[in-house]
Amino acid sequence: MSRNPQTTRGPLRALISAMRPVQWVKNVLIGVAPAAAGEIHNAGVLRHTGAAFVSFCALSSAIYILNDLRDIEQDRQHPKKQYRAIASGQLSKGTAYAASLALAIVAFVVASAIWHPQGLLLILGLYLVISVSYSMFLKQVPVLEFGAVASGFFLRAYAGAVASHLFVSTWFLVVISFGALFLVTGKRSSELKNVGVRGTRQVLSEYTPQFLHSALTLCATVVVTGYCLWAFDTSSTGLSSVHHNIVPIRLTVIPVVFAILFIMRSAEAGNGQSPEDLVLHDRVVQVLGLIWIALVYIGIYG
Repeated sequence: MSRNPQTTRGPLRALISAMRPVQWVKNVLIGVAPAAAGEIHNAGVLRHTGAAFVSFCALSSAIYILNDLRDIEQDRQHPKKQYRAIASGQLSKGTAYAASLALAIVAFVVASAIWHPQGLLLILGLYLVISVSYSMFLKQVPVLEFGAVASGFFLRAYAGAVASHLFVSTWFLVVISFGALFLVTGKRSSELKNVGVRGTRQVLSEYTPQFLHSALTLCATVVVTGYCLWAFDTSSTGLSSVHHNIVPIRLTVIPVVFAILFIMRSAEAGNGQSPEDLVLHDRVVQVLGLIWIALVYIGIYG
C-alpha cells in the first residue's frame, strides 16, 4: 500500500488527526438551547455548556478512533481513507486504543464536574451506546441507520439544555430531530447519485432515488412546519414569547426556509455535504446561518 507523502505525521499529529477535530463543529449544537432560552450570558450556564461541549468533543473523538480501528482493513482499500492515521500505520493500534479509552474517561469526568450531572451523564451514555451499536451493526440496517446518525445531533442539542437544567420546547425537539434526519437523508441521496450502490457504504444498495427523495421531502416539510410553529408560538414553548422581540424572531423563518431549499437542491443534484462541511465550507449556508444568528440574537437579547 502506498502512502501519500503529504500526510506523513509524527505520533502527536497522527493522534490529533485520528481524533478528527474538524468534526467538533457539530458540538456547537450544544449551545442552541441555552441561547434560545436567553441564558447564554449566565456564567453558570456558560460553565455547564462548556463542560458539555468538552465532554462531547472527547467522547466523539474516542468513538472516531474506535471506528477507525474497526474499519482499518476496509479503509486501507479506500482511495482516500487509506491515508488516515491508523490505516496508514502512522498511529499504532496500541496507542489508538489507549487514547480512545483516555478520551472516554475524560468525557465522563468533565461531565461529572457540573452541578447535578446525572442528566448529562445519561445522555453521554446513550450517545456512546448508540454510536458503538452503529459502528457494530446499525450502519448496515436501512432507515434505522438514519436514526442512529441523527440521534447524535439530537443528543448534542438536548445535552445543552440538560446540562444547565433548562426548559426544552417540544417544537425545538421536533426541529432538531427532523433537521438531523434531513441532513442525513440528503447526504445519502448525494452518495447514491455519485457512487451508486457499489460505493463503500453498503447500505446504499437498500435505497432507491425515489425513496430518498420522498424521505428528504418529508423531513424538509416537518422541519419547516415545526420551525414556523416554534418561531410564531407566543407561549412559553415558543421563541416568540412576551420576553422576546417578536419581529426578528419571526423573520428567522426566512433564512431557515432558504437554507432548507438550498441544501435540498444540492442533495438532489448529487452535491450534498456532511453537516461539518456545510458549516465550514459552504458560503451560502454560512451567510444564511449568520443572518439567522443575528436575528435570533436581536430577538432574544436585543
